[in-house]
Amino acid sequence: MLARYGVWRQQVVLMPDVFHQLIVAVSLVGLTQLSGCGKPQGRGQIEGVALPPPVVAEKHSRQVRVAPADRAERQVLFGDLHVHTTFSPDAFIMSVPLMGGSGYHPPADACDFARYCSNLDFWSINDHAEGITPRRWAETRESIRECNRISGDPDNPDLVSFLGWEWSQVNTDPAKHYGHKNVIFFDTADEKVPARAIAAPRAQLAKAPMGKAAQLMMSLTDFENREFYWGIQQYYDEVADTPICEKGVDSKELPADCLEIADDPRELFAKLDQWGFDSIVIPHGNSWGMNTPASTSLSKQLNRAQHDPDRQILFEVYSGHGNSEAYRSWRGAAVDESGGLYCPQPSDDYLPCCWRAGQIIRERCDAEGIDVTECESREVAARRNFVDAGNSGHLTIPGQEVGDWLNCGVCTDCFNAPMDHRPMATAQYALAITDFEMPAEPFNFRFGLLGSSDNHRSKGGTGYKELKRKLMTESFGAPSQRLAARQRGDQREPLPYSVPLDDAGVGLVNLRNMERQNTFWLTGGLIATHSDGRNRGAIWDSLKRKEVYATSGDRILLWFDMLADKTEFPMGSEVSSASNPRFRVSAVGAFKQQAGCPDFALRALGQERLELLCGGECYNPGDERHRIDRIEVVRIRPQVYENEPLDNLVEDPWRTFECGDDPMGCELEFEDADFANSAREAVYYVRAVQEATPMINADNVRCAYDDNGQCIAVDPCYGDYRTPNEDDCLAPAQQRAWSSPIFVAHTPATALNSKEETQ
Repeated sequence: MLARYGVWRQQVVLMPDVFHQLIVAVSLVGLTQLSGCGKPQGRGQIEGVALPPPVVAEKHSRQVRVAPADRAERQVLFGDLHVHTTFSPDAFIMSVPLMGGSGYHPPADACDFARYCSNLDFWSINDHAEGITPRRWAETRESIRECNRISGDPDNPDLVSFLGWEWSQVNTDPAKHYGHKNVIFFDTADEKVPARAIAAPRAQLAKAPMGKAAQLMMSLTDFENREFYWGIQQYYDEVADTPICEKGVDSKELPADCLEIADDPRELFAKLDQWGFDSIVIPHGNSWGMNTPASTSLSKQLNRAQHDPDRQILFEVYSGHGNSEAYRSWRGAAVDESGGLYCPQPSDDYLPCCWRAGQIIRERCDAEGIDVTECESREVAARRNFVDAGNSGHLTIPGQEVGDWLNCGVCTDCFNAPMDHRPMATAQYALAITDFEMPAEPFNFRFGLLGSSDNHRSKGGTGYKELKRKLMTESFGAPSQRLAARQRGDQREPLPYSVPLDDAGVGLVNLRNMERQNTFWLTGGLIATHSDGRNRGAIWDSLKRKEVYATSGDRILLWFDMLADKTEFPMGSEVSSASNPRFRVSAVGAFKQQAGCPDFALRALGQERLELLCGGECYNPGDERHRIDRIEVVRIRPQVYENEPLDNLVEDPWRTFECGDDPMGCELEFEDADFANSAREAVYYVRAVQEATPMINADNVRCAYDDNGQCIAVDPCYGDYRTPNEDDCLAPAQQRAWSSPIFVAHTPATALNSKEETQ
């Protein structure tokens, strides 16, 4: 995600001899010449070739299901529809070697990683459009075509690569925040895709996040990678030198060498309509509070202007940023009767960070022996300042550290929730709300569910093994104390009072609590499709009919069907029924992984490139599978009148079925005995929950609890030297798969009989 990495406020700590080198270098080279050094980052060189046919055939045999006679044989294919390269501005920043990055990872690396490291069936490139200049867009298109050209038989390719970008909109005003959306295209030929990526407004990219002097300091400190630092200014100059396209002009009529801006989803959809190419738009990272204001609601997008039901058909429920599934009644900031925001009180299972801000100040104030009344006043002011500062509330507490915040903002009973979970931006909330602007035609989201990685190191599908945290997640930071700008979360003195946010001079990358975010990074999820074949068309058809599901990274096999009149309606279906619906679920656990990489990967890429791209560890399944522990069914009944409370409409879990020890999985049927008498629509989806295994950052801040179950101390998983690279911060968790919903409209029996008589 854009606007994340607080790298550039960190000043490199140089030794005296380096200062001497700096003086000499400045006198010899001159800072004014720095922008001409280095080379533009290219698309890189794809080094792998197509997988051997026997390897592809084995994948097919492991992932196939023979369907009923009225449906073709379907196989489960696994992919990642959210992959960034260092063409993305934030990925470029994160790749800085002095901050633990490994340098450029261009589109070619993403192709090789998807084919040989994670061994995916399909993937898409989704660099942030805000940084995709005309040159980078041309390089992106060509790299995706190259990746497809070497995929073998087009009817049975080893890997399908899709072209796309990310529209990355962020606003501190909840009423103007629409979030991030991936745009993916069926075709890849120049004449069948837009001439430009379409970006969201982002003025901060007009200049480099650090000055030339700082770039030179870095190049001298890490002389081996000096060309990388010399290229920082060049990267941002390329963005700044790209003119903004004129507003109000048809996208097809604009020049190819400008940066096109869409201010909101309405404008994005309008521009895609002007091009007319087949595309899918996927909202993602929706409940991730680091970018999403606390009171943000998806309801403002559920209307016929800001939602395109033909394109925006899928919802990313899980990624390396966390799980965006669960609705909860608590809020990080509440809205009063006048429309203003205030800090709500904590509950037994949720501590708002605004409330914790008040507690921090109160603890400091009491420790200094200040008058009780004054301390109470400062506590209230701290809560107010935090709410007013939005996503930058941590900056209102001088000298704050990660440990000060305990487990505030965390959904404590959620699976791998993101930092600062936003319940009104979740999948369950989206499926439960209804737009009544046209009372005779209520409007609902009809999302299918998918998972992906949102990886920014050209590594799609990183969840195949839970290891190498600093390589497979977004975790980053200074590798040594000498290079760290600070040893705590804030350079200011820890004062016993809060300060209102003054963001003057605070760049976008520093307005987010990136240091704390490091303890929430996950490896990421996958999307699985039920496809009639491995080719591009078959996969695209699966996406369009929403016959897809999400996983948290493990390749769990899952089927979810509604049974009616000798017909099976698969996940993603929209059905009308007058009788009680009956469903069947089948789930099989993922294969347990073997160490290292398969021989075919080593032969294709060689040990050095395998080590560079995937740390010498690839998707390498054995023959034994993990056990499915249980099947959970979620039932959601969408609103039938305006402002109908959601607490009783989202039933999670509605039903739970324990599974046995059968290594071949779990299959069961169930019925909703209440549906026929309910007189309302119901939405059903299932979770297949696997036996517990270690996962990176599954315990996020790693709380220590008192006898009352309250978090009293934390052990953060830092991205810098404070947590050793070899510490993967593992904790037991139950990997899972989420089916896409089946939407069942209630059709009264009398109306159904009347329709049949007419026919």
